[in-house]
Amino acid sequence: MLADVSLWGLFLSAFVSSTLFPGGSEVVLGVLAAERHHDVWMLLAIASLGNTLGALTTWLLGNFLARRFPLAEQLSEKRQQALARVRRWGSPALLLSWLPVVGDPLCFAAGFLRLPFLASLAFIALGKTARYAVILLVFA
Repeated sequence: MLADVSLWGLFLSAFVSSTLFPGGSEVVLGVLAAERHHDVWMLLAIASLGNTLGALTTWLLGNFLARRFPLAEQLSEKRQQALARVRRWGSPALLLSWLPVVGDPLCFAAGFLRLPFLASLAFIALGKTARYAVILLVFA
């Protein structure tokens, strides 16, 4: 029972950490890995799934706002330049969605620009999973 709670805690921490809200899923993952009560592959899958779904929520929010309130031309020059960079790199830029501070806005911008959903999903999942794999290599 406690094991299930800790895995749900990891999932929720990873999900929230990948939205526009702050979080610390790396710490939760590191602690669970160091305890060695769970299979490492299960930890990787749960953390990656939660983090990817959180990022997709942010992507969907950006997509919704772009459709509902098309305000791209009213953005500041700095934000327009940021959108232009994301547009130029396209979905592969989402490999960097794991980065602190810029990762969440990157997912939002990708949704706002209506980058292809499946390509965005693939690059987000790849970047997030690679980051968690490195964390597990250190702590497991």
